[in-house]
Order: sequence, then structure tokens, then C-alpha cells
Amino acid sequence: MRGFLQPSLRNNPTDTQQQFSKLSRHRRAHLAEAAQTTLVKASQWARGEAVTPQVADALEAQLKAYSTKAAKKTPAA
Repeated sequence: MRGFLQPSLRNNPTDTQQQFSKLSRHRRAHLAEAAQTTLVKASQWARGEAVTPQVADALEAQLKAYSTKAAKKTPAA
């Protein structure tokens, strides 16, 4: 009887976490390495699970840097 005393908890990933999870495994591994963490912790962060604030900040910074680099590389249509 799930939810009898309290509702089930759901992870609500942010837009940056969803953007990270849409990347290929290869790209996520490189971003995690640049953030000095493991792919496992990076995947946990992308799902909205609890990780240390240092890991979350580092991953967000790496994703932002990658996004700006990718935006410059793509020609305007």
C-alpha cells in the first residue's frame, strides 16, 4: 500500500540535468572526467539523485562550457 502514510518521493531533474542525460555516453564520460568525478556520480546527478554540491557545481560548469563550445561550432541555419 504505497502512499498510505506519505506519498512516494520523485526525483525532478532540472533542465541542465536533462540536457546532460541526453548526451551520448562518450560525451558524458568526458564531461565527468573533466569535472573530476566518475560517470556513475554524473549519471546519478542527471537523474536528480543526491550528490555532493561540489560534484553538482563541477558538472554544471562543464556542461555550460560544452554547450557554449557546441553552439559556436554549429553554423547558424
